[in-house]
Amino acid sequence: MAKQIRYGMVGGDLHAFIGEVHRKAINFDTRAELVAGCFSNIPEYNVETAEAYCVNGSRVYDDYKEMAAKESAREDGIDFVSIATPNFLHYEVAKEFLSHGINVVCEKPLCFEIEQGEELVKLAKDKGLLFGITYTYTGYTMTKVMKEMIAEGKIGKIASVSAEYAQDWLINELSPVEGAQENLSVWRKDPKYSGISNCVGDIGTHIENYVHYVTGLKIKRLLATANTYGHALDLNSNIIVEYENGVNGAYWCSQIAMGHLNGLVVRVFGELGSLEWQQEHPDYLRFTPKGGAPQMLSRGDGYIKEKAGASSRIPVGHPEGLYIAFANIYRNFISALIDKKNGKDVSGADFPTVSDGLSGVKFIHAVIGSAKNNSSWMEL
Repeated sequence: MAKQIRYGMVGGDLHAFIGEVHRKAINFDTRAELVAGCFSNIPEYNVETAEAYCVNGSRVYDDYKEMAAKESAREDGIDFVSIATPNFLHYEVAKEFLSHGINVVCEKPLCFEIEQGEELVKLAKDKGLLFGITYTYTGYTMTKVMKEMIAEGKIGKIASVSAEYAQDWLINELSPVEGAQENLSVWRKDPKYSGISNCVGDIGTHIENYVHYVTGLKIKRLLATANTYGHALDLNSNIIVEYENGVNGAYWCSQIAMGHLNGLVVRVFGELGSLEWQQEHPDYLRFTPKGGAPQMLSRGDGYIKEKAGASSRIPVGHPEGLYIAFANIYRNFISALIDKKNGKDVSGADFPTVSDGLSGVKFIHAVIGSAKNNSSWMEL
């Protein structure tokens, strides 16, 4: 049976980590086929990746602008493009494909400047196109259960939020080790490729998006510190936020936190209980009801009555992971794309959108702006 959706990719050759994650995630559900690509500006990498995925040579492009133009003119052209390039290319590639009437899924951050994000939001809306952002951690089953439990009122009115994202992969930037092998992602420290922020832009935006996704809370203003330790961009940041309803939250993100690998942890405290989720143990959600003992809820178990539990793909006790979280985002995006092609309403589709991407860009600018202005309050 022919697959229902055709897609192309810009960036993400076989030598890059994230492109392979995107392709494998899409392949979890047999509805989309990779038929075109501009995978690398290195010709041999471009051809090598295309051959590995059996992409016809006539649809392997040296330039993404050529790809957007030619694919939009084909009767069997791509339905969407997946953008897996370094950060500095996200805006111009996304704009090019939107301008040619092609739906987009893009890595975060959406772009560098707020004005660029607003332009992409408007362009997608004016063209009637779907635009997804891969804020990965919203794809986990227990994240969706957490969101539903909060919406059901199981922890009552939210009183406080605490969230952190701790890594140590840039610890050598504090005291360089002679002869140490440089990390392949060290480009993230360069303003040319990462814009005004490294740590906040790379992982802090995941906190902002995750908290908004599960709670619905919107940040009104924030104050922050951003530590560079003599480098061009931040490696560590502490952030106090005030939401539109007056509740406060505290965020910490760091890439020099010794002993932490990929430690996204989100805690939401309400008047009737609390919920805690840890990315390194994503199948579990810690629920503490008021006056009761803490409960460890496990993905896939029968006591999960929330509808979101249905996004679980394998039986309880068999760990799910990052690939499946990515796959769930793509599953929902592709389902919305199929529904859209069939004339159905897709306004309630469950995937991070271009508007979420714009919120992330505003968050980055507010954090760095506050840090440079004596940690003063910054309105979003």
